Amino acid sequence: MRGLARGAVTLAVLLGAWQGLVWLTGLPRYLLPGPLAVAEAMQRQAPLLMQHGLTTLTEILLGLVGGVVLGGVSALTLARFRAAQRWLMPLLVVSQAIPVFALAPLLVLWLGYGMASKIAMAVLIIYFPVTTALFDGLRRTDPGWLDLARTMGATPAATLWSIRLPAALPAFWSGVRVAAAVAPIGAVIGEWVGSSSGLGYLMLHANARMQIDLLFAAVLVLGLFAVALYAAVNALARRALPWQSDTQPAGGLNG
Repeated sequence: MRGLARGAVTLAVLLGAWQGLVWLTGLPRYLLPGPLAVAEAMQRQAPLLMQHGLTTLTEILLGLVGGVVLGGVSALTLARFRAAQRWLMPLLVVSQAIPVFALAPLLVLWLGYGMASKIAMAVLIIYFPVTTALFDGLRRTDPGWLDLARTMGATPAATLWSIRLPAALPAFWSGVRVAAAVAPIGAVIGEWVGSSSGLGYLMLHANARMQIDLLFAAVLVLGLFAVALYAAVNALARRALPWQSDTQPAGGLNG
């Protein structure tokens, strides 16, 4: 609770400094709108923000589900079959070496201007952190557990599902947390390249019309989506890992 209170105080101080800067410098709204102007735009354009926000949220959620499923299957394949590491690992590296902005136009060309290209972009961004986190967790299973499984005659498949996978769940959920934080990036980049709806589309049009307060409002809504999604994933991780308790150093958030 103290950590949340401190975060709220920090946010209030930053917003106050932002509004004070606008008042002191007299910057016009089309250059830097203050928090009050952004709040006014959010209230005035609430239906528009809700309409485009729902599109982006749908793309983010579907991309997150697709990326987590694909990344989990890839990590399990890498852990189960050594030969797959020679083929999939280079693809994983290449998927991160190519800038997403270079792939977005191709995805829009192949999949169209609808949701499919934005979901695919989100999946591409999410795929790598989920795969690498789970694969790393699968490789770091306690050697003593593996020796015991071999002594008891467990097959490699049984060892993977009964020992290595449960032991790798903390690493997997760490990857999902990262995926939840970066999922909005893929959806918005896809909307910037080509779309007819979504918060990214709204940002571009607001910027072109010098409606910077609306642009900031769209950014704020996207940020709220990201925070809410991260909190939801964090809550799911706590439920999935009841045996793993959080620890805080002395004088930490609870101090």
